[in-house]
Amino acid sequence: MKLIVGLGNPGAKYSKNRHNIGFMALDRIAADHGFPAWKGKHQGTISEGRFGADRAVLLKPETFMNNSGQSVQAAMRFYKLEPEDVVVLHDEIDLAPGKVKHKFGGGHAGHNGLRSVHAHIGPDYARVRLGVGHPGHKDAVPGYVLRDFAKADEDWLDDVLRGVSDGAPDLATGDAAKFMNAVGLRVSPQRSGTGQKNPKAAKPQPAAPPEPNPEKETASPLQKLIERFR
Repeated sequence: MKLIVGLGNPGAKYSKNRHNIGFMALDRIAADHGFPAWKGKHQGTISEGRFGADRAVLLKPETFMNNSGQSVQAAMRFYKLEPEDVVVLHDEIDLAPGKVKHKFGGGHAGHNGLRSVHAHIGPDYARVRLGVGHPGHKDAVPGYVLRDFAKADEDWLDDVLRGVSDGAPDLATGDAAKFMNAVGLRVSPQRSGTGQKNPKAAKPQPAAPPEPNPEKETASPLQKLIERFR
């Protein structure tokens, strides 16, 4: 059994924020895989279901981002889980928009939600890092992640959420490679035909014009006349 956690802040005010991409991913997973309605429990909202034979609990902490670990720890205690049974989905400013990475363990890189999870259960859990891009300066980060995604982000964001949902059964089995493959099929689909991302690159180039015959170009009028009667 896996506890799949999406990080974010509760309430409609934050629902479209970049910081809430973890919540968005869990909502898509629950909808696509027929999980039951969300209910309040463990200082958050949960939906418990299955991917085939594999049981999973989806958790959205409602303690606000900075105290996410309280909710995660409470759910782990209830279900008698270990840190390695936990997968946390979160926004990642150090990845370009649309990039997704899976990792196990490591530091929190200053992410306040991960910092709280670390403090309550330690670092030995899996993370799905969902790239949202960087504003360019560290002082701009708080305002950036607490703003809504721009309209221009809608296409890549939808691809990422669908990809994460497609790969959710692989998160439940702990198969990171299959999960990343499922995401990749959404965010970097293989083109038909040549297999190149840019079909224009496959266009045939025009043939080079034939090189002039130096002998004919330099022939004198008399030589040309002789050539005609040969």
